[in-house]
Amino acid sequence: MRFRHRAAAGFATLLLPLAGLVGLAAAPAQAASTATATFTKTSDWGTGFGGQWTVKNTGSAAISSWTVEWDFPSGTSVTSAWDADVTSAGNHWTAKNKSYNGTIAPGASVSFGFNGSGPGSPSNCTLNGGSCDGGPSVPGDNPPSAPGTPTASGITDTSVKLSWSAATDDKGVKNYDVLRDGKKVATVTTTSYSDTGLTAGTDYSYTVQARDTADQTGPVSGSVAVHTTGGGTNPPPTGDKVRLGYFTEWGIYGRNYNVKNLVTSGSASKITHINYAFGNVTGGKCAIGDSYADYDKAFTADQSVSGVADTWDQPLRGNFNQLRELKAKYPNIKVLWSFGGWTWSGGFGDAAKNPAAFAQSCYDLVHDPRWADVFDGIDIDWEYPNACGLSCDTSGAAAFKNVMSALRAKFGSSALVTAAVTADGSAGGKIEAADYAGAAQYINWYNVMTYDFFGAWDAQGPTAPHSPLTSYSGIPKAGFTTADAIAKYKAVGVPANKLLLGIGFYGRGWTGVTQDAPGGTATGPAAGTYEQGIEDYKVLKGSCPVTGTIAGTAYAHCGSNWWSYDTPATIATKMSWAKSQGLGGAFFWEFSGDTSNGELVSAIDSGLG
Repeated sequence: MRFRHRAAAGFATLLLPLAGLVGLAAAPAQAASTATATFTKTSDWGTGFGGQWTVKNTGSAAISSWTVEWDFPSGTSVTSAWDADVTSAGNHWTAKNKSYNGTIAPGASVSFGFNGSGPGSPSNCTLNGGSCDGGPSVPGDNPPSAPGTPTASGITDTSVKLSWSAATDDKGVKNYDVLRDGKKVATVTTTSYSDTGLTAGTDYSYTVQARDTADQTGPVSGSVAVHTTGGGTNPPPTGDKVRLGYFTEWGIYGRNYNVKNLVTSGSASKITHINYAFGNVTGGKCAIGDSYADYDKAFTADQSVSGVADTWDQPLRGNFNQLRELKAKYPNIKVLWSFGGWTWSGGFGDAAKNPAAFAQSCYDLVHDPRWADVFDGIDIDWEYPNACGLSCDTSGAAAFKNVMSALRAKFGSSALVTAAVTADGSAGGKIEAADYAGAAQYINWYNVMTYDFFGAWDAQGPTAPHSPLTSYSGIPKAGFTTADAIAKYKAVGVPANKLLLGIGFYGRGWTGVTQDAPGGTATGPAAGTYEQGIEDYKVLKGSCPVTGTIAGTAYAHCGSNWWSYDTPATIATKMSWAKSQGLGGAFFWEFSGDTSNGELVSAIDSGLG
């Protein structure tokens, strides 16, 4: 359990240039009367924030260069920036284009971003010496407010009528963009719109945003869900057991695993829930993990669930919008935002000092109007309360219960509130370090991490399966099995139907091994694609096929390497055991380790019946 949930170093993608947005022949720099500059706060973690300026060419000729200037109040500053050269003189800040993004074609836009410290917001903005609102003399024109959440009426097989309350603006509202599943479908001057050409028996999500006379867009409204009449939907899995998979935000980078892969693999029709991993926990608050992956990355048509490419001006892109599109196609799927994980669990100590404030920050982030319709609840992955993981927590045995109680109180009875928890069933182990039984009254279920029991962090071995269902003769540590963990949770008072059994879609392995059976010595971790000692199932099934089974899981000895991993056959055994124990279902880490046709997800689905 030591190295699970490690984030890949994909965040540098945030710094990629926007050269692809421009490319027309250079023309003289234009005055601000033909361009606008708007500011958006993309994230906020208490002591700092992420910001983005967007420069749009509203004229008829190309702009060859741009300079945005603004003032920050004392105590607020830029700490790092990308896609612009940012300098300051006191509280006055200046951003000039890079060599690759100075030219902006008519109607196009370029954005640059920065991280800031302090609580302030920019003021007195100028663009190329003129007003940022595109006017000749009035600086600092604010964007319009969010319109009211739309209401839906007159729903038929193929149409719906939407209406909303008006937005406000200091210079006047010009029109409204109507967004279906995050993509603009119409621009209207009134506060109503009838959308037609829809598919019968299908779920849609609608929001609206206002534009002012300078063509600045304001924040997106709340969303309304619409289900057209007639038709049919993708059938959900049978039975009442939870089938939950983790989708990692960083999987879209090196692994090139997108939300659409859940559709093409057939997995989306065989699951009930998705945990989106991970949000950060810092400064006692929930925070964005990777803003580019979460809500900014533009997906092409072939990468998108809907088959429609993202546009530069749609209010929500990234994984969040892809999950929105997935839910429209598979309305039975619920999505939870998981916070913490191995890397970011160190922040829970501060969260436990003020659980109510932590819960409020999580609620505000999960219910941000830009993506509020995407998430059905929150998952807490604290590794580990009152025990040691990447760092050691000393919050006390009651801290976990207090945090879960505050989350339930804030999110309410209708939201999903869950937690990933230790599977250390040893005497005096991690299960005994926190009040998991007391916290159980506030959660829908626990994801019991019944994998990573053994691995090549013990470089010389002994070799042992990382996800044993039961004990066996020679197991390196008593209590490190699925059966022991589940039995201990039941013994302390956690209901069986609130426990989900965990499956790893990967193997753990050693090299320098000569012994076929478990218990052999080794010289270190076996080579892995992304990390030493770990490899996806989809690779191992061909590169190191199974040579034996022990304690309900499989192992493989090939050359000098020794691996353990679950297969469709061992998963079937584990699902049968989970049903015999009255468990609430199963979950797995994580989708991208499966084959392209989702054979492990299929094994979980069919095994749960």
